[in-house]
Amino acid sequence: MKHAGAIALVGAGGFLGSVARYAVALLLAPVATGFPFSTLTVNILGSFLIGFLGELAISTTLVSPEARLFLVTGFCGGFTTFSAYMFENTALLKDGQLFYASIYLAGSIAGGFIALYTGTLLAKLWT
Repeated sequence: MKHAGAIALVGAGGFLGSVARYAVALLLAPVATGFPFSTLTVNILGSFLIGFLGELAISTTLVSPEARLFLVTGFCGGFTTFSAYMFENTALLKDGQLFYASIYLAGSIAGGFIALYTGTLLAKLWT
């Protein structure tokens, strides 16, 4: 498959995943009580979907390489990047890479928090 076709598949899937994420937020808005239920729901559902679809793509012929790009990379990536993060950590653990999985888990959480906080501070200094 040419790169343009792959990019189109990922883009279309990402668009639908982003729309689905927003739809979940709208659906759960009535129960929003200051806790991010929609994000939690999307992260858990996205992790299930990427695990299910990713395993089907790896272990069977039910999910073609094109469908994997559309569903796993595109849709799940647009729905939640957390699912890709979990999928990659699981792959590291399956490969026996406990050290790298630990670094990736802790580094993503701590690094992401520090980067967000630093970005916030810089934006405050800028304004």
